[in-house]
Amino acid sequence: MPTTEPAHRGVKICGLTEAAGFDACIEHGADWVGFVFFERSPRNISPAQAQQLSARHKGGPKRVGLFVHPDDETLERVLNGVSLDVLQLYATAERAQAIKARFGLPLWLSQPVSSRAELPTTCTVERILIEPKPPAQATRPGGNAQKLDWGLLSGWQPNFAWMLAGGLNPANVAHAIAQTGAPAVDVSSGVESAPGIKSPQAIASFITQARGAAG
Repeated sequence: MPTTEPAHRGVKICGLTEAAGFDACIEHGADWVGFVFFERSPRNISPAQAQQLSARHKGGPKRVGLFVHPDDETLERVLNGVSLDVLQLYATAERAQAIKARFGLPLWLSQPVSSRAELPTTCTVERILIEPKPPAQATRPGGNAQKLDWGLLSGWQPNFAWMLAGGLNPANVAHAIAQTGAPAVDVSSGVESAPGIKSPQAIASFITQARGAAG
């Protein structure tokens, strides 16, 4: 199925592991919910756990599976256990195309940046996630709760779908959108009460702030 842009500011809540967080995403109208399939993440869950959460509500947000340089066997194992709408990848563009050819699902590709020169100019997948590069000592990719220098994106207007990630939370997401004009935002640790445990109140606040932001 094609990845369509929401009519409003798109919001993805990533790294769901438990019912309260998932239910809050449903209640407050998140556009996407993310499940992490990466063993080194505190938000890693099994396909069976993801399917159990997803089954709590039919329809609603698109289900996104996050993978870090996955092999085909890993993707097959996960997809046999849980129905996903989108594959979000840390991978090369070439590997992403091979995955798309084999599995046929919409792909999002993470693009860590530290300078304006590193912002992508083309897109061969359904969506690019713009996030800060991980610190040198990081054991996993992604924003690692770091905030991107949003000024890098000022005036950047790509002709493809993209999403802002990294260091976002209810207190700063409106400012981030105002500076970058991001059409969609992705949050994980910024709405948690503990690693891997989402705060329903923070999810509600984040979605409200993102949808009400100017930009």
